[in-house]
Amino acid sequence: MEPLSVSASLKIATRPAGARTVVVVSGEIDIDTEQTVGHALRQALARSPEGLDLDLAGVGFCDCAGLNVLLSVRRLALADGKTVGVRAVSAEVERLFALTDTSALFCDVPEPAPADGVVNAWHEPSPTTHDLMEENGVSDEAEELRVEVVQLKRAMLTRPVIDLARGVLMASFSLSPEDAWSVLVDVSQHTNTKLHQLAEDLVGSVNGAPLPEPLRQRISTAVAEIRRPA
Repeated sequence: MEPLSVSASLKIATRPAGARTVVVVSGEIDIDTEQTVGHALRQALARSPEGLDLDLAGVGFCDCAGLNVLLSVRRLALADGKTVGVRAVSAEVERLFALTDTSALFCDVPEPAPADGVVNAWHEPSPTTHDLMEENGVSDEAEELRVEVVQLKRAMLTRPVIDLARGVLMASFSLSPEDAWSVLVDVSQHTNTKLHQLAEDLVGSVNGAPLPEPLRQRISTAVAEIRRPA
């Protein structure tokens, strides 16, 4: 197996499987790692004659940014006459697929033998989504509309807690929605805290949970920088 990327929160490796390539991803796929994952998948796709089979059983967290990467690579594959399928998923990824109704987009790979802790989402091999479209006379416009609906559903998954966190900052520091978002991104980057975790911590602080001191200090710094005259 060839490792493509290794970090504290993400590991990606590939192995050939005939004319396809198996990509094993473990860790977190979110706004902090989406570019790394996307780059690795595009590289693997370019080297594979027929497409990719994804093993996501080791993914402990995947949000809207992660799903966006998977959808983007899938569309690149279809445009090149290839496919992207999923062999196995973790419970977290299975929940994301279920909430966004996207499992059918990645169902062209036969199910492997069950493994501990892995949710087997597809029980029999299925034709690719592209073939299904041709067989049933579904137009490209219909596919585009379906993808748009998926993207809207996806955006709803992480919006509530982040919107609440923005509201906390807006109320606490009299910030505009745009400035509150800038503060969230700044604190996330400077404290190496996942955006969704930072949002959860901020919302929790309203209910009395103590906010870690590094986060408190960076929030104050970020707010001061926002208010500083240009």
